[in-house]
Amino acid sequence: MSRIMVVDDERGMREFLEIMLTRNGHQVVQAKDAQEAIGWLANHGVDLVLTDLRLPRGSGMDVLAYCKRTAPSIQVIMMTAFATTENAIEAMKLGAYDYLIKPFKVDEVSVVIDRALERQRLERENVELKSKLDARLAAGRLLGQSAAMREVYELIAKVAPTRTTVLLTGESGTGKELVARAIHTRGPRADGPFVPVHCAAIPEQLIESELFGHVKGAFTGAAANKPGLFEIASGGTVFLDEISELPLPLQVKLLRVLQERRVRRVGAVEDSEVDVRVIAATNRDLSEAVVSGDFREDLYYRLNVIQIRLPTLHERRADVPLLAEAFLNRFAEEQGRSIEGFTDAAMQLLSDHPWRGNVRELENTVERAVTLSTGTRIDVSDLPGSVISGVSPTAQPAASAPLALDVPDEGLDLESALDAYERILIEKALARAGGVKKRAATLLRVTFRSLRYRLAKLGMAAADSGEAHE
Repeated sequence: MSRIMVVDDERGMREFLEIMLTRNGHQVVQAKDAQEAIGWLANHGVDLVLTDLRLPRGSGMDVLAYCKRTAPSIQVIMMTAFATTENAIEAMKLGAYDYLIKPFKVDEVSVVIDRALERQRLERENVELKSKLDARLAAGRLLGQSAAMREVYELIAKVAPTRTTVLLTGESGTGKELVARAIHTRGPRADGPFVPVHCAAIPEQLIESELFGHVKGAFTGAAANKPGLFEIASGGTVFLDEISELPLPLQVKLLRVLQERRVRRVGAVEDSEVDVRVIAATNRDLSEAVVSGDFREDLYYRLNVIQIRLPTLHERRADVPLLAEAFLNRFAEEQGRSIEGFTDAAMQLLSDHPWRGNVRELENTVERAVTLSTGTRIDVSDLPGSVISGVSPTAQPAASAPLALDVPDEGLDLESALDAYERILIEKALARAGGVKKRAATLLRVTFRSLRYRLAKLGMAAADSGEAHE
């Protein structure tokens, strides 16, 4: 339940909004003028203020200024008559979330308030993530004493104080988002939001609206103005994960944002300024994607100002014991377990394993071991069969090797088994399609973009020779 303040000199309007908001599960506080509102806010907290622009004893702008000065997390929505929309737009530039033109519909008010409260939730989560980041780093998510990791730390320290665009490269599971968060947290934008965007996870027809926002009526279902993630991240950082999956038309618009620091919502006729730092990440070779026509060359050079390549866990094998111990401590604490460490035999198996899933695979393996262990130390019997056998679950199986459809006595890693099964089906589809990925995607009844994402996830991005025929 959220607490909302309604500020309006018309009693009927205040009561109408209180009834509507109470029915939606919110607690409502009323104020009839600017001074009453500010006086109440001085001693109490609210999540959102819904205020008329024109008020006795001040104005809605005074209420907005007070909120932004004393409690920036409070979302402020302006109500205004058509004749004063210019002032309402000015209020948005000063930090208001949105404005409503009187008379308005109940559904319109509900949608705008829900979006404002969702934005507040995201901002509060960002604050919590910042406070937890150092603990997460200490817990082993971005640990390492190897020469490869020391080089990464040095680059983070150099780029963090700047606003330079950074491109993070490396295989899946190497910790690219954690490096992005570290750059953000250690830089001058640490107090601003950190907004991660997984480009491959957003449907292509929605990604423009998600990134850049839309105006009311821009398309079916656009019941109200909506800020995009770039606007939400203003003053902070946007992390564009799997940037190689961004559709070509959106690549043009992203290039413009990087060059001009301005965005245009879907359906809008004017731009809005945004102050964001962009960090992008990919597990593909973008230079090859440029050659194949999947990625714009000008955007590639704009993103590739500073490149930080994250090493595979195989390249930093000396860090495995340190990471494993850190993961063990974290999961044991989370599960309320008292586990002292690993037996020598178990640690030797972890150190020798190829870890084709990188740090993420190691993390999942340790979490599983902590969950299933019944002793005071993690032993060989607590590890998944893939680690005991010394074969990574993402390794390519022999063509004649049957897929085990039983659960062995020592158990198995379900995600790894599913990945192995998915790999076999994709390989068979590619073989039947003559190596042409688009045909293979049709056989598997998935989109081409989805197949490319799965290939990258399984480390099969360069598995076929039909790229030129796509």
